Amino acid sequence: MRHALARLVGELTWQPFWTARRHAYRRQITRQIFKPQSGNQSDQNNPKEKKKHFKVISWNLLHRTGGASVHDVTALIRHECPDILLMQEAKSELDILPDLIGGFYARAPLPGRVHGIACWSLIPFERPSRTCPIPSGVLVKRHVQIIEFASFSLANVHLSHGQVLNRRQLRRIAAILPAPCAILGDFNLVGPTLLPDFADVGPQTPTHRMAHVVPIRIDRCLVRGMACFSAETLAASVSDHRPISVTLTPQEP
Repeated sequence: MRHALARLVGELTWQPFWTARRHAYRRQITRQIFKPQSGNQSDQNNPKEKKKHFKVISWNLLHRTGGASVHDVTALIRHECPDILLMQEAKSELDILPDLIGGFYARAPLPGRVHGIACWSLIPFERPSRTCPIPSGVLVKRHVQIIEFASFSLANVHLSHGQVLNRRQLRRIAAILPAPCAILGDFNLVGPTLLPDFADVGPQTPTHRMAHVVPIRIDRCLVRGMACFSAETLAASVSDHRPISVTLTPQEP
């Protein structure tokens, strides 16, 4: 009876699709997660590296009245099946994510804050994710999280609210990010980004309601040396931001 109950719970908790993926990649649970891979070994052990299209979701999790929990995040991953999930305003409770869903994970708290930016990925990192400081305002010191994969790199951002400052931050990030690449996250930016050589390929629909009233599009995706095949906003009731989902592929130089 005990074994039958355990088997039933397992079937309800894990979809077979995700169970197969979980065993395909070894879990690691430290804040900065990294397992070195090399040449042919990486190709043999990590078939996802051979994919042409990568589904990337970006989501600001926090809300003044609570926000998304780790269980909300795992539910999104199971439902949407992204290759990579970038998160902003992620708290320490997210650090158990690899225990719950497998994959690779790194979180970088903002200085002096209880939250920060984080990345969960089904694809192994090519090297440890790194944070780089960017121009910041007086109250909040900010940095960008850069994650490098075998064929492209991503920047996970939560930019300042000042419309001149957040564009300065983007220019700084563009200068240090190797192509092909994409910048995703909460830009807090209204209007054109004015960033040369980057295309704004994210969904064009609002992702946030300013003061709970005015719909605005501040969650963005910019690419350089990558093509976007689909872009959409996803439904979310636990955060005041809607996740954005894009399907990207690196372009040949």
